[in-house]
Amino acid sequence: MRVIAFLLAFALCTVSLSSHAWWNDEWTGRKKITLTNPAGEVADAPVLIRLHTGNFDFFSANDNGSDLRLIAGDDKTELKFHFEKWDVGNELALIWVNVPKLLPQTDIYLYFGNENATSAANPKATYDAASVVYHFAEPAGNPQDSGVNGLHAVQSSAQRVAASFSNGGAGFNGSQSVTLPAVTASSGFSFAVWIKPASLDGVIVQSEGLRVSLEGGMVKVQSGASNLVSSTALSLGKWHHLGLTISDALRVYVDGKAAGEAPGAALPAGGITLGAGFQGEMDEVQVSGAARNAAWIAVQAAQGQDGKLVTLGEDEVGEGGGEASHLGIILKSLTVDGWVAIGFLSIMLMIAIWVMYSKAVYINRVDKSNHRFMTKFRELSTDLAVIDKAKGLGKEFEHSSLYRIYHIGALELAHRFDDTDATHIDKSLSPQSLNAIRASLDAGLVEEIQRMNKFMVLLTIAISGGPFIGLLGTVMGVMITFAAIAAAGDVNVNAIAPGIAAALAATVAGMGVAIPSLFGYNYLASRIKAIVSRMHIFVDEFITKLAENYSR
Repeated sequence: MRVIAFLLAFALCTVSLSSHAWWNDEWTGRKKITLTNPAGEVADAPVLIRLHTGNFDFFSANDNGSDLRLIAGDDKTELKFHFEKWDVGNELALIWVNVPKLLPQTDIYLYFGNENATSAANPKATYDAASVVYHFAEPAGNPQDSGVNGLHAVQSSAQRVAASFSNGGAGFNGSQSVTLPAVTASSGFSFAVWIKPASLDGVIVQSEGLRVSLEGGMVKVQSGASNLVSSTALSLGKWHHLGLTISDALRVYVDGKAAGEAPGAALPAGGITLGAGFQGEMDEVQVSGAARNAAWIAVQAAQGQDGKLVTLGEDEVGEGGGEASHLGIILKSLTVDGWVAIGFLSIMLMIAIWVMYSKAVYINRVDKSNHRFMTKFRELSTDLAVIDKAKGLGKEFEHSSLYRIYHIGALELAHRFDDTDATHIDKSLSPQSLNAIRASLDAGLVEEIQRMNKFMVLLTIAISGGPFIGLLGTVMGVMITFAAIAAAGDVNVNAIAPGIAAALAATVAGMGVAIPSLFGYNYLASRIKAIVSRMHIFVDEFITKLAENYSR
């Protein structure tokens, strides 16, 4: 019963529960996104998701991002979203998604991996009806409203900053400004902006009945009869989130925290002017005809680059989809020449493994048998001519190279003493006979060395030839990649990167053959060298015994 229970528990652990909940089988991959919001529940919260090469595989999605979908935690409800930036070449994306109900912890899913999908991005549906949003992402012209109201900027003399808080931003030198149209604010008003001041003095926002300025880094707001100075100062050259709301009172927030409150505020009227006295950068201006609560402001302030609001999980693969991985992309992009090189290298690797294994087994047998033989050899009688026959050592030491050399010497002695008179007690060898026996032993020694080094040349071929074969496959793959790009006229990183990565796979395969072969060769060569040295010593020892026992 314990075994059955263990197997059942193991089976349950190996089953991915998430694989049973998949929004659409036509999408092959997804990424879990966890939103941590300690400020409290917020409705219709626009959340910025930053994707880059460190947290998202852009090669697993379509080049234009048309297959991206944001799905709620129930894995059923599609969420409204739009792209502020989608740059697959630099592997960078900024996605705004509307979360209908943002709890202290909310999970959503980013789905991708459907070549036939059409874009579902909808900027106007991402924000509620009271929102007016300016990303300053336009390459030219006046800033555009990304919300449903279409309240685009009336004029702009601000300098466009290519890389600002989230993407493009507006730069001000003290005289430049951006004029926004009036927002209907009957029951309340909200304004939020990311600013990076280059001076701690100047007017940030002004409208009829509203003026927001910096005085020594402190935020000063004038609205109706209210005059409020923030309790928190802004730092020079750093991004800060500034928010204010007007309803029953004027409330100011700096970096998501309440920085002051005053009664007697009046709703602004007419258009809104940004800058006109401010020096620095502005980005992500959000104006609303409703008074946002403190939690909503805190969520927007938590979306900085150092914010903890958004946490991206690992990629997940659907049961019906292909594997969205770097390895899959490389294998899919391999050309015929790459497969040929890798196939040939695979054969070389199998041969090298066989040589290393068989040689290691053979050398271990020889080494152990040699040690046993030397123990026996030193126990033998002084009549070396009859030891082999008398003791029957052939079967016992069939793997010993020392025994085979000894056997050659024993046969030489037996051949010379066969015609010796049995009644003649003294058996002797002339110097010429000793030299002849040594020559026979040396010949046997050479044969044993050749036997020990048999097939080792295959390892040297793998060591030296493997990287060159891999390099040849890489060069051919790069040539084919550039030839295909030239023929198609498509020069971008997405066209080049997969082919280059696949071509480099051949070099990796070559190194994968050479490196283990090099380690194995050096180990085996050191073992063989020790055994060969022992055989040389044995030949000298054997000749010395012959000279002592049979010299005239």
